[in-house]
Amino acid sequence: MEANRTYLFCPGNHPRKVEKVFGAGADVVILDLEDAVAIAEKPATRAVAVEALKQSRRCRGYVRVNAYDTEYCYGDICAIVGPWLDGIVLPKLESVDDLRSVDWLLSNLERERGMEVGSVDVMPIIETARGQDAVRAIAQAGTRIKRLSFGAGDYTKDLGMEWSLSEHELASMRAEMVVASRLGELEPPVDTVFIHIKEDEAFRVSCELVRDLGFQGKLCIHPGQISTANTAFTPTEEQLAFAKKVIDAFAEAEAAGSASIQIDGYFVDYPIVDKAQRIVDIAEAIARAEAA
Repeated sequence: MEANRTYLFCPGNHPRKVEKVFGAGADVVILDLEDAVAIAEKPATRAVAVEALKQSRRCRGYVRVNAYDTEYCYGDICAIVGPWLDGIVLPKLESVDDLRSVDWLLSNLERERGMEVGSVDVMPIIETARGQDAVRAIAQAGTRIKRLSFGAGDYTKDLGMEWSLSEHELASMRAEMVVASRLGELEPPVDTVFIHIKEDEAFRVSCELVRDLGFQGKLCIHPGQISTANTAFTPTEEQLAFAKKVIDAFAEAEAAGSASIQIDGYFVDYPIVDKAQRIVDIAEAIARAEAA
């Protein structure tokens, strides 16, 4: 398990921003070749991203390529794949066939370049009506993907929605992302960016809402969002202490033949123990990431 609380976007064609972004405290930095880069600069930005990823860094480095149906996607992938790349963010994914095509291309590039096949992670962004319709099939396609992410900007544009500060209009899609991920036996999904960068309290509420809905992290568009999101998706000391207490007490009870106990007035059986173990695993992954 890895820490996946925060994925921070950075325009790939701004060398000064790229140089600083890996120290912002995010678990993953995403160098962008898509929406943040002007069409005329897209091909040249690939080399900038690669050079940045080759530098020493504490966090994982991903690249958001252009969408599958654009003229840039193939060239993006061919240009950026190498041992310096941790993952690819694949925007506007709408079909299993497109995902399998990208998976096939990556596998061949990895073999060609002396890398372990499957070593480059792929995180799709589901952000259209067609993507929503296909998301359960995408999650269950048996490809290399470990988790899905949700993109509300293009999603609300595609469906003609008003993207409000409260984000109430996103509730059904967020629920679908969690269900699809579970059906595909993937990790919990990663939530959309929050575009109101000066609304700190609303951003905190958004993070805590999706955490409680079953998301494991957040896409971020500003370094100032990182601390809030990291805190929201990190188990508290109290949660971690109680989770360890549950695991230890249940192990003792199970050895004595009991599979249901009470701890501090809280009913505990196998599902509760599984949730407690997940809290411990998340905390350990975060600790490893922060110690790197």
